[in-house]
Amino acid sequence: MLRTILNLFVFVVCVLTGGMLNGIIVQFSSAIIAPPTGFDLSTEEGLKGAMVVMEPKHFIMPFLAHAIGTLAGAFLVTLFIKERKLFRALLVGFLFFLAGTYMVFILPSPLWFDAVDLGLAYIPMAWIGYKLALRFSRK
Repeated sequence: MLRTILNLFVFVVCVLTGGMLNGIIVQFSSAIIAPPTGFDLSTEEGLKGAMVVMEPKHFIMPFLAHAIGTLAGAFLVTLFIKERKLFRALLVGFLFFLAGTYMVFILPSPLWFDAVDLGLAYIPMAWIGYKLALRFSRK
C-alpha cells in the first residue's frame, strides 16, 4: 500500500514537472520567436486573435514545449518508478495528449499544426523519454 501511494506521488510530481517545463517554454517563447505585431499572446483572447495571422515559425515553440514537457515527464517517471515503466511513461504521454486535444478545441490553430502536434509531441515523445531514461539508468 505504501509503495502504491509513493508511486502515485512520484507519478504526479513527474507529470507536474513536465507540465511546468512546458509552461516555462511557452512563457519564454516570445523572446525567441517574436509574436505577430499588435497581439498580446498572454491572454486567451489575444492568442485566439493572433492565430489567423501566425506563420509556421510561430508554432515551433508551442510544439517544442509540448514535446519537451512530455519527454521530460516520461523520462522522470521511467527513472524514478521501478515497475511498469513503459506503461507509466506512455500514460504520461496520454495525459499530455488529452491536454493537447483540449487545446485543439479551445484554440483555432491550423489543422496542419494540430495534426503534427497531436501526432508527434505526445505518445512518440513519451516513448523516447522512456528509452532515454532506460539508457541513462544503465550507466
